[in-house]
Order: sequence, then C-alpha cells, then structure tokens
Amino acid sequence: MILLKNFYVFLFFSLLIAATPANAEDAELSIPAAPTVAASGYILVSHDTGKVLAENNADVKLAPASLTKIMSVYVVFREISNGHLHLDDLVTISKKAWETPGSRMFIEVGNQVKVEDLLMGVIIQSGNDASVALAEHIAGDETTFAAMMNQHAERLGMKNSHFEDSNGLPIENHYTTARDLAILTQALIKEFPDYYRWFSQKEFTFNNIVQHNRNQLLSRDETVDGVKTGFTDAAGYCLVASALRNDMRLISVVMGASSPNARANENQTLLNYGFRFFEAHKLYQGKTSLAEARIWKGDTKNVQLGLAEDLYVSIPRSRYSDLKAVINIDKKITAPVKEGTKLGTVNVTLKDEVVAVKDLIALKSVEQGNFFQRLYDSGMMMLEKQDGQ
Repeated sequence: MILLKNFYVFLFFSLLIAATPANAEDAELSIPAAPTVAASGYILVSHDTGKVLAENNADVKLAPASLTKIMSVYVVFREISNGHLHLDDLVTISKKAWETPGSRMFIEVGNQVKVEDLLMGVIIQSGNDASVALAEHIAGDETTFAAMMNQHAERLGMKNSHFEDSNGLPIENHYTTARDLAILTQALIKEFPDYYRWFSQKEFTFNNIVQHNRNQLLSRDETVDGVKTGFTDAAGYCLVASALRNDMRLISVVMGASSPNARANENQTLLNYGFRFFEAHKLYQGKTSLAEARIWKGDTKNVQLGLAEDLYVSIPRSRYSDLKAVINIDKKITAPVKEGTKLGTVNVTLKDEVVAVKDLIALKSVEQGNFFQRLYDSGMMMLEKQDGQ
C-alpha cells in the first residue's frame, strides 16, 4: 500500500497488457469511419462506458413505436424492485386493455393475469394489450403511467424524450431519440440483469397461442440477447439490439428503417463494426482500495480511497498498452469524512486523449479524533506548512 502524504500526489499505474496484438498489422490499423446506415437515426454505444462508437441524427426526435415498451418495462421493473409490485400479482384485464389495437398477447376482459405473464407478453410478443393492462394496474390509468415514464426519463438524462402512452401507438407529442433509447437500455441492463434475460426469449405461449419474438437477430447472431422491435407507419421499422462478445457489450439503436430485414441488417452492421474495431477493458474494481491517504485530526491516521463502481474504458482495438492512469489526491484531508466523499480523481488517458475520469472516494467514514489527536495533528500541520514555505 502506498501512503500518499503530499497534496496532488500523482501515482502512475502500470496497466498490465492483457494480450499481445495478433500481428503488427492489426496494431497499426487506424479506425475507419463508421458504416453508412439507412435509417432516420441511429447510434452505437459501449454499454459499460457509454462511449459512442457511431451515430447519425442521434438527437433527432422520432416516433418510437413499440420501442416505447422498453421504458414501460423499465418502470415495471422499478416497481418490482422497490416492493410495490410482485411477479405473481394478479392483474384484472380491463375492456380498454382488451380493445387496444395492434400487436397483442390475447388477454381477455375480466380475466386475471400474472404480472410476469404480462411482462412476457410485452417483451416477447410486444403486446399493446399487456402494456395497457400493466399501466392501469400500476398507476390507475395510462395517462398517470405515462407521467411516471416521463419522470424516469428525466432522471436518467433522456433529454429529448416525452411519452404519452405505454405502448407506442401513434399519438401527438410522443417521441424519443436514438441516444435516449441507448441511455434507457444501458440503465435497464445494468439495473435489472436478472430480468433482462427475458429479452432473449424467442417465443412465448399464452392462452394456447404461440407467438415469436420479432427480433430477427436473436436467431441470426448467438451473441445478441435483446432488446426490442417497433413499427408504425409514422416510425418505420425500429430495433434496439444488444450483444455481448468477449466481455464487451454493445447497444445499437436503429430508427426508421425501411423493412424488418433492413432494421436487422443495419443493427448487425453497426454491431459488427463496433466489435471489430473497438474493445472494452475493466481497469479497476469498485469499492476496492486503490490508495491510502493521510487524514488529519481523525480517529485513524489513514483513509482508504477507491471508486464507487467498476471503471471500464472503451478504446480502439490493440491500444491497451498505450493506456495510462493517474490518481490525484486532494490536499490536507481533514476529519470527519463520510463514506463516499470525493477526495480526488482517477484519470485515464490514451496518448493525449482523456478516456475516463472517475471520482476517488472515501471507502469508509473517518470520525474526528479525540482532543489530543486533533491537537497533535494541528501542530504537525503547522510544521508541514512552515517546511513548505
């Protein structure tokens, strides 16, 4: 453990090289421009870092069609996680839910259906009837549920989104963007990994009717495990896809493609580009000590510093050995310090480009020391100040 005493001490990390490049040619490849994608808007991002690898019209407000249901499902998952809802709760199906047009899971008026079955109907079959049933059960009516959707959108930083219904059927003032959908999908996968597995299911049977997932990539590419398709005349053919290869997860969003095949092909093009030319690395584990710093006037002399969560970077392929990490520690840390208090930063650079900046935090609280400890440290601080002059 390295004791960091002076202010703004820089600690240079040597990052272990995970693997040598396959050949010299690969190491020298520059990243080509992203492929052209035939869509109204699209984006490709690294899930763990949020780094954008390709985009066009990513902030243009577009009709999302059934991609809306990603937010609806996210809201349901949040309600389950906070204990307000349970998977085996029974939902009584209203006439409005039953009458909802478009894709459906064929629920019937007055029947009681488990929340889990309705979720399968939304995720796999894209059931508009199931979306409305869940919205009414959670919020009383769809309008109030849409207000919940908008609150979560604002909290997640989806700056160009507004929802008016739970299913994505055409309605005025209902829109989102490719970037916002990528943000939402990142949150859904990160917060609910146990539930996310449902998005990879290829079929679901309800009421003796077998329906198939419309995401063609689930059958084409074994690394793809989600997420959601959508279509209306106004929105065109849309698809949010996600794939995991060699510990790197990418999320692609294509909105306004010309056909079901086109939306699958364009997403596949984006994913293949990202996996071919980029790689992701977990550099440091969250909640693990990276450094030990002197703390003054505390009931202990040192405070352990680390990151709130794992630190990942997304970089061009075969550039791992060019990474450099630097720790910056605040000067004169004085007790009391609460767990989670920012006390510095970790900066990661690739050559001259900053690729990640994360707060360095106190991993445990440090309380004030007794009178004699504080008095002694006050004297030592004065001596250090005089020595530095």
